[in-house]
Amino acid sequence: MGLYDRDYTRADFESQSHYAPHMRMALPKITPVVKWLLIINVAVFLLSFLITPVEAFFFHWFSVYPATVLTSLQLWRPITYQFLHDGPWHIFWNMLILFFFGPMLERLWGSKKFLTFYLVCGAMGGLLYPFLALVGWLDVAYLVGASGSILGMLAAGAILFPNMMVYVWGIIPVRLVILAIIFAAISIISLLRPDRFTNAGGEAAHLGGMVAGAVYVFSQSWRAKLRLKIRSGEWERKMAAQRNLQLEVDRILQKVHEQGIHSLNSKEKKILKQATRTEQTRNRL
Repeated sequence: MGLYDRDYTRADFESQSHYAPHMRMALPKITPVVKWLLIINVAVFLLSFLITPVEAFFFHWFSVYPATVLTSLQLWRPITYQFLHDGPWHIFWNMLILFFFGPMLERLWGSKKFLTFYLVCGAMGGLLYPFLALVGWLDVAYLVGASGSILGMLAAGAILFPNMMVYVWGIIPVRLVILAIIFAAISIISLLRPDRFTNAGGEAAHLGGMVAGAVYVFSQSWRAKLRLKIRSGEWERKMAAQRNLQLEVDRILQKVHEQGIHSLNSKEKKILKQATRTEQTRNRL
């Protein structure tokens, strides 16, 4: 369930600045996470495609399969289903789009953030479909494929680089934002009339991935502010603790000066040792 007959490529780009991409037709330079995602997906596909019992095992245990509430609550499935594909064309188109779009976002965000983004987009698609199946809106079937992650990348790219040109079937130029709107519209229409579309479950994964991708991009600003606020609060608490420690150390040293070292209790001695270790650490730094 994926991008079956959706054939497109895009122009890669080199950024002159963060907001002004300059585009050129060229193969992208592969990035570390994209490389390993491609390797893992292809390896899993070949293993399952060549050995039928392995495919049955993978689909039974690692696809999203909301036959019961229990299988829907098996939390590894929204991640593992992303690495399973139903046929050569299914994996081909998904991996082709990952190959062209993935490096762009991984270079922009860094490998760790990109991997988190990729898996979360796929997981959101893997959660939306079983929800709609459990409430009776969609039929129950195996859901496999990286399409939720792929469409999440498409949505993110459309927001970040709306004017980037991609080439449908290699010949028809379309702005990335227009292409994303078309995909979103197809998914919404399919979900509104699931009786008329055979891949409504896959479209649920597509839409879930696109929503997650869009939310990730639009929320970057407030997430950065939240992280800054948290770090600022942690710094203020650390400074307050250091001030309190220094006041207590001053009191203890005054006591030693007036009454001698033997006047200290065990708690005061422990505080002095802690202050000494802290000071030694600072000196080493």
